[in-house]
Order: sequence, then C-alpha cells, then structure tokens
Amino acid sequence: MRGRYNIATGFLAMGFFMAYGFLLIYLRDFAPGKEAWINSYSIGKHFETRLAHVHGNLFAFLNIVIGYLLLHFKDRLKNVNFISGLALTGLLMPIGILTEVYFGLPPALVLIGAIAMTVSVIWLGIAFLKIKATNA
Repeated sequence: MRGRYNIATGFLAMGFFMAYGFLLIYLRDFAPGKEAWINSYSIGKHFETRLAHVHGNLFAFLNIVIGYLLLHFKDRLKNVNFISGLALTGLLMPIGILTEVYFGLPPALVLIGAIAMTVSVIWLGIAFLKIKATNA
C-alpha cells in the first residue's frame, strides 16, 4: 500500500462525498417537501447525512495527506503498511453513517472506522517523533 492507495482512494472518496453534498443541497433547496427536510435540520436523518458528508470529506483528505507522507517518508518510517491500512479502514466511518441512514444497519462500521482513523493518525504522529534528524 505505502500511501499510493490512500491518495487514490482519498481523492475518489472526496469526489463521492462532494457529489453527495450536491444531493444534500438539492434536498434542502429544490426537492418536493423541502420544508420537512429543513425543519429536521439538527435531528434525525438530516443531521446524520450531514455528518457523513463532513466526515467523509475530512477522512478522504486525511487519507490524501497520510498517503503523501507515507510515500515521501516510507524509508524512514516504520509500520507504513499498517498505518496506510488503518487510514483506509477509517473511511468505514462515514460509509457506516450512510448505511445506518439508508439501510438501518447498526453503527459497527462507524465505530470501526473512527477507531481505525484515530489510531492511524496517532501512530503516524508517534512514527514521526521517532524519526532521527538528518542534515539533508
């Protein structure tokens, strides 16, 4: 993996969640029954879909950044493949929110994704603290 898949998947996921944002705009501004959608702004499905949109783009961006750093520092960092895999697994969090909203599935994917992304970010931070300074 070593970062390449994180970058590619990050851009693809970002594109998906950006497009999903257009759906949310449509539901808020143009869809029949938009008043009901607007009235449920901070509760229920509306709130959950906004969470998926925001976290999907955040986690996609994190994958792009993590992937870039892993590619650039792969020879100096340890556990690059594990960090990469955890960051990719993190995308299960916003996907899990959508599966809850649209399919009524339990929040297992949300928890798995949130934990995986958190661990990948902390692990990468620790890995960077352990890099020895060079005079490059």
